[in-house]
Amino acid sequence: MERERVEPSQPLDLVERARLGDRDAFGELVRIHQHEVFTLAVRLVRDRELAADVTQDAFVRAWRAMPRFRGDAKFSTWMHRITVNTAWTHREKERRVRLDPLESLAVDPESSELDPERGGEAAAAAPAIEDALGLLSPTMRAVVVLKDIYDWSHAEIAEHLDISVTAAKVRLHRGRKELRARLADWKDGRA
Repeated sequence: MERERVEPSQPLDLVERARLGDRDAFGELVRIHQHEVFTLAVRLVRDRELAADVTQDAFVRAWRAMPRFRGDAKFSTWMHRITVNTAWTHREKERRVRLDPLESLAVDPESSELDPERGGEAAAAAPAIEDALGLLSPTMRAVVVLKDIYDWSHAEIAEHLDISVTAAKVRLHRGRKELRARLADWKDGRA
């Protein structure tokens, strides 16, 4: 009986090959996930240049940790966690050296699931949402982004931000409440 052949482009095969030290396989994983990692980094640090550094550092960290990747989570989830940790490291460095405030740069919404009308509404709302997110504290913003955009559990958020599950829930509630209040004027005036 002949064994079924697995194509090298399949993600699980890429992950396994990268875990075993195959640089080309890891390069392909970077290509597949770089936009998603960069988008998360921008949402967390709110600066495209810093997000590019975070993205690069996150992939360097992932490459170094690849032999220890056990596959308990999907590769994309593992990369999200590395990106969050890398973003926090960069933010702490920034805070220590007291750099100028970060500029707010919106990330373009991308979704093939939206119909054209809803896609237009999402595109119109994106700058207001990004501005409102930018006014939240960094930890509150991180909780809202990780929960509402990346659908992390409260436990995952708590673990990776080094806070309690209760604190994650409270920050999510307060962040959503603050966002609703900030976006109410925009919705009433421009919707």
